[in-house]
Amino acid sequence: MDGIVNVNKPLGITSHDVVYRLRRLLGIKKIGHTGTLDPDASGVLPMCIGKGTKLAEMLTATDKQYLAQLTLGAFTDTQDASGEVLERFDVTVSEDEIRENIGKFIGEIEQIPPMYSAIKINGKKLYELAREGKTVEREARKVLINNIGINSIDMENHTVTMLVDCSKGTYIRTLCNDIGAALGCGGYMSSLQRTKTGRFGIEDSFTLEQIEEMLNVGDTSFLIPVAEAIPEFQRIILAKKNAKKVRNGIKISVEGLIEGETYRVFDEKNDFLALARQTNGEFEIVRAFYGGA
Repeated sequence: MDGIVNVNKPLGITSHDVVYRLRRLLGIKKIGHTGTLDPDASGVLPMCIGKGTKLAEMLTATDKQYLAQLTLGAFTDTQDASGEVLERFDVTVSEDEIRENIGKFIGEIEQIPPMYSAIKINGKKLYELAREGKTVEREARKVLINNIGINSIDMENHTVTMLVDCSKGTYIRTLCNDIGAALGCGGYMSSLQRTKTGRFGIEDSFTLEQIEEMLNVGDTSFLIPVAEAIPEFQRIILAKKNAKKVRNGIKISVEGLIEGETYRVFDEKNDFLALARQTNGEFEIVRAFYGGA
C-alpha cells in the first residue's frame, strides 16, 4: 500500500500517536507524517504510506491554513491555553483597534520561536529545556503571513477567531502572543485547527475512526495514490525502451521538455516511475518510485 492519507487529527493525541494508530490499522511500518500538530491542536495531518514517504519533505514545505482562536487579557508561558498565566491585563481595546493591529501582521514578519517547540539547540529540543525551567536565546525567523481573515470578535469574552494563511514554519501561538503584545493587553492561542496544508483540506480529510470503518468493509478510497498527491507536476509517458532504461539506472534523453521543469514520469502501463527534470539538457531523475519502498 503506497500513497497519502489525509488524516483529521483529533485533539489530545500527538502526531506520532497517529503514526502508531495507522501502522496498526494498515499493517504497514513505513509511515510518516508531514509536519507535527501539537496534542492541543486538531485538523489536517497528511500521512505518507510506503513509497509515499518519499514525498514527505516536499509536502511538509507547503503553505498552511489554520483556524485559530486568540484570547486577549493574558500572556502564558507556552503562548497557548495549556500554559501557566504569566501576567493578566484589563482588555480595554476596541474592535477597530483589534482589526487594525491584526492587519499589521499580514506580510513577511519575524517570529522568535517559542521555548515550547521542537526546535533543537545544541542537540536538545527547546521544550525539553523549557520543562527544566531553562530559557535560551533564540534567533528570530522570517515567516510569511499571506492573509488573516477575522471570522468573529467576541468583545464580552475577549476572543478573536481568525483564519490564518501562512508559510511553513509559522507558529500560530507566537502570532497570537505577538498580537496581544501589540495591543498592550496580552494574548494567547486558546484553540487551533489546521484546515489546510498544501492541496490537502479539512473537507477532504478522514478521522481515524472513519478509516477503520472503511477498512472493515474493504474500502481503501481514503488512500491517495502517490502520483495524484502531486498533480502540480506535468505528466509524461515514456516508451517501453526508455522506461526500462530508467528502471535500470541508465541515462536517457527526452525531447521537448522545459529546462528546469519537474515532471511526473509514467510508463506505457501507467505505472508511476519517478519525478524528473531537464537539467542542462539532460533528463535527471529527482526521486524514483519504482522498485521497493
